[in-house]
Amino acid sequence: MTPGNNGASTPEDDDPFGYLYADGQAAGATPPDGGVGYGYPGSVNRVRAVGERQYGQQAQQASQTAPTAQYAQAPAPQGQDTYGQSHYQAPETFGGGTPTTRTPLPGSGMGGGGGGRGRGPNTKGLLIGAIAVVAAVVIGIGVAMMGGDEDPGGNEAGGSTPPAGQNTEPSAPASKPAKDEAELPKIDAKTLRLEGGTTVDTQFKGAEAGGGVYVTGFNKVGAKVVWAVKGIEKAGTYRLDVRYGIPGVDANATVVVNGKPNTSPLNMENFIGEKRAPKGDWEKGWQTTWAPVNLTKGSNVIEIACAEGNQCDAVLDQLSLSKG
Repeated sequence: MTPGNNGASTPEDDDPFGYLYADGQAAGATPPDGGVGYGYPGSVNRVRAVGERQYGQQAQQASQTAPTAQYAQAPAPQGQDTYGQSHYQAPETFGGGTPTTRTPLPGSGMGGGGGGRGRGPNTKGLLIGAIAVVAAVVIGIGVAMMGGDEDPGGNEAGGSTPPAGQNTEPSAPASKPAKDEAELPKIDAKTLRLEGGTTVDTQFKGAEAGGGVYVTGFNKVGAKVVWAVKGIEKAGTYRLDVRYGIPGVDANATVVVNGKPNTSPLNMENFIGEKRAPKGDWEKGWQTTWAPVNLTKGSNVIEIACAEGNQCDAVLDQLSLSKG
C-alpha cells in the first residue's frame, strides 16, 4: 500500500474479505485477528443506518472530495483498480445526480421510478369471474322459474285445458224459482170478499194480518169468504194454507174451487191440544191447516164457506198458496 492510501474510498469499497486475494494481501489486508478489524489497513469500515445514504448533489460532492486510490503515484481510472479490472463502486460516486429510473422487468410487479412495491394477485380478474358465476346462477334460476309454470304437455299450469273428465262448461247460476213457486199469492182474510154475514174484528189478540184484523161471523151456514186468484202460470194441484183461530174446540169448513166443492172438508181442529189452547180461550187458539186445490192456468176463484154439516165456530186470519 502506497503512502496516502487510506483504504477504500467509501464503505461500499471496503472488502471485509480482502485478505483472501493476492491483490488484497499485496495491499496489506490481514485476517480479523490482525489487530485493526479486517480487510484493508486503515479502511473506513463504517456502518450506516438504513436510509442514511446520501444521493443527489451531496453524494456527488462527496465523490469529488474523496481521495483517489493510487498505485505507483498514478491515479487509477475511475471504476478500475490498478490491474485494469473493474470493481464495484457505489452509485453516489458517479456523476449525474439522482440515479436514473429503472425499467421494471416484465412480470416483476415493479412500478416506475425505482423502488416501487410489487402488486398483489390479480383480484380484479377474480372479482369479474365471481360476478360472472353469480350472474349465470341467477339467470338459470329465472329460466327454471319461468319454465316451471308449464306442464310437460305444453299447457300452462291452471290453463284453459281442464283434466280429462272435467266439465268445461261454466257452472250455471242458481235457477230462479218459477213464478208459480216463489210468487204464489198470499192474502189477509180481511181483504177478501166477505159474504153471508162475515165481517172483520180485532177483539182477539194474536192475528198476524195487518192491524191484527181477522174475519169473524163465520159460525152460521151460508157465511163465506171469496178469493179471486190471478196469475197462476201452470195448471195443477196446489196447497191452500189457512191460518185460523178457535176457542179450543174443533171446527171445519167447505172449500170451493171455481164453483166445485172439495170432497174433503177443511179441517180446523185444535191441533195444539187443550193444554195449550184450552176451551173458550180464543187468544191461544191460533193455528194453521191446509187443503188441496186444483187450479187452472190464469185466474181462479177460491171460496171458504160454512155449509150444511160443517162446524164453523172459527175466525179467519190469512190465506196463501204453495206448490204441493
